[in-house]
Amino acid sequence: MTGRKLPVLIVTRLDDVTADVVIEHLNRRRVPVIRLDPGDFPETVAFSARMDDAGLSGSLRTASRGAVLDRVRSVYWRRPRPYTASAGLEGQARTWCVGQARYGLGGVLASLPGAHYVNHPWRNRDAEYKPAQLATAARCGLAIPPSLVTNEPSEARRFAREYGRVIYKPLRHTDVTGPDHRPLTVWVEDVQPDELHSGVAHTAHLFQQRITSVADLRLTVVGEQTFTVRIDGAPGKDWRRHYDDLTYTLIDTPPDLAKGVRDYLNAFGLVFGAFDFGLDADNRPWMYECNPNGQWAFCGETITDQIATALADRLQHAGEAP
Repeated sequence: MTGRKLPVLIVTRLDDVTADVVIEHLNRRRVPVIRLDPGDFPETVAFSARMDDAGLSGSLRTASRGAVLDRVRSVYWRRPRPYTASAGLEGQARTWCVGQARYGLGGVLASLPGAHYVNHPWRNRDAEYKPAQLATAARCGLAIPPSLVTNEPSEARRFAREYGRVIYKPLRHTDVTGPDHRPLTVWVEDVQPDELHSGVAHTAHLFQQRITSVADLRLTVVGEQTFTVRIDGAPGKDWRRHYDDLTYTLIDTPPDLAKGVRDYLNAFGLVFGAFDFGLDADNRPWMYECNPNGQWAFCGETITDQIATALADRLQHAGEAP
């Protein structure tokens, strides 16, 4: 198989429109693409991997594609579904099979020899912890809101009294359903000291001083390229609730900010990152978080096309300059 025909492996679920945009770009370039969702294993995914003195080799098959494990050009790790087990398995048998799938297939997918990862799944995992994000951002010279992670109600109330305007945000997106079994979303919300009761003790909670912002920034980094989008229309709010009411403007990235996010990504070993900042009245950006495989295909066709092109370049040329 020649270098021009080495495939790109896209690890994601079927309903991932962000990945669809990158796949469309790769298809136009006639770069072979294999789309794989680990959640389809073992029903429609099969693999065999051999490890010996020569390293890792073997093959992988989906319902429509096949790959030689040591001939994958690059891997775009996006939003795969959780590992699962064969239909009909329940209880301990199901739990055991899911664990074996995660560490078997997952271990192989994370060890493809010579493949360029955007990002490596283990680097994504390390970078998903918000306390680590905030601590790392501060070390890299990025401004962060004063923050508290706690399960102590008294500490939460003290923090809220100290900083006045305080928000609560979940530490991680977790699938939650209501009584009707429909998915629920936990949004960023303002909290008052008298709302922080004994329920805080049940688990870890993240509280932050609310930044009085005039706009938001979504800063997407692909390799050495940085795309900073100013978002107007929902200052101080969780703008994910207001996509259609917002305006998106691509702006130049301030040099200090570019250096800070580059140092941040290097600290975690990431190639890609989607950063969220609030911009205050003094034009100072405050970092809220960085999603190591965040969304970016919502900023309008022109901006989306530029980011997709950068990702396709990175995947096609396996991290080298096109």
